[in-house]
Amino acid sequence: MADLLLRNVVKRYGNYEAVRGISLEIPDTKFVALVGPSGCGKTTTLRMIAGLEDLSEGDICIGGRVINDVAPKNRDIAMVFQSYALYPHMTVFQNMAFGLRMRGLSKAEIRKNVEGAARILDISDLLGRRPRALSGGQRQRVAMGRAIVRHPKVFLFDEPLSNLDAKLRVQMRTEIKRVHQQVKTTTVYVTHDQIEAMTLADTVVVMNRGRIEQAGTPQELYHSPKTRFVAGFMGSPAMNFLPCLLEQNAAALTVRLADGTGFPVPESHLQRYRDAPGKPLLFGIRPEHITEPRGSVRGMFSEFTVVLDVVEPMGTETMVFFKLGGEAVSGRIDSGMSVPASGEKMRLVANMAHMHLIDPATDAVI
Repeated sequence: MADLLLRNVVKRYGNYEAVRGISLEIPDTKFVALVGPSGCGKTTTLRMIAGLEDLSEGDICIGGRVINDVAPKNRDIAMVFQSYALYPHMTVFQNMAFGLRMRGLSKAEIRKNVEGAARILDISDLLGRRPRALSGGQRQRVAMGRAIVRHPKVFLFDEPLSNLDAKLRVQMRTEIKRVHQQVKTTTVYVTHDQIEAMTLADTVVVMNRGRIEQAGTPQELYHSPKTRFVAGFMGSPAMNFLPCLLEQNAAALTVRLADGTGFPVPESHLQRYRDAPGKPLLFGIRPEHITEPRGSVRGMFSEFTVVLDVVEPMGTETMVFFKLGGEAVSGRIDSGMSVPASGEKMRLVANMAHMHLIDPATDAVI
């Protein structure tokens, strides 16, 4: 096991920079997820760590050792790919043991390592089967087992769950987290699914256009995003963004939308926004902070009325969609509440304790 350091790492393809000078420190045993849309540079970064892509600039270090020119097989890393890449003519045991045989371990050591990994992954009863006799989830466990038996310094996961159905992805997320808690190896996990990243990782690194937009705990990124991109990317459904002006009336501030709707700013936020009145801004608020009227806290909840466009019952909650300030907005309603039909009016409240204001000129959250 070892820490992993990326220092001013750049990857160019001709004149195109796929990765633009990123720096990241991953402490020993920590689980870090690289997340972002297609083309953001996350997979290229992972492949540079693995040695499958050369660096254009910068350094990558494992355990304090610069590995820029070290061959992939000598980096002491193990990688789990999106495709399972199992040998179809070999049994599960043989697939998991293959890398150990290539390293010259004895039969007794190989059996001990394979059976130990199989117990962790709960696939001991599958060791005699071939891949064609396994489900997708079982094949992915075998691929993970093949990595675990090597006891590497670093695990690398390249979107390992994207080929599974939705229910199995949820199950395998739990399995991967459980395995990491037992094996405790430094892990870098690439995904485009922000829910996957938040549920698995100690630290989530949000990438966009080859750069790191923000790195932090899942809670930090969700509740305290630093940019519009992070605010919109983390969370499902995405945060609502509405153009607004910030009006000042004596010591009070009001978020004023294009249609005249006003939301008083809570006292706790006044100091933060003292220099923002009069500037064109974006008002950001997540769907779960637009709800039916409840036991409102004075100065935090602001009431308004809308005409519903779409109503989506989802069992545990009901999603409502409507126009506000000329923009499409979504809110979340408790499933126990009676919700009017599409085309009818509904009273809602915005929990302004969770508001965000964004400068559209810089996309920075104020």
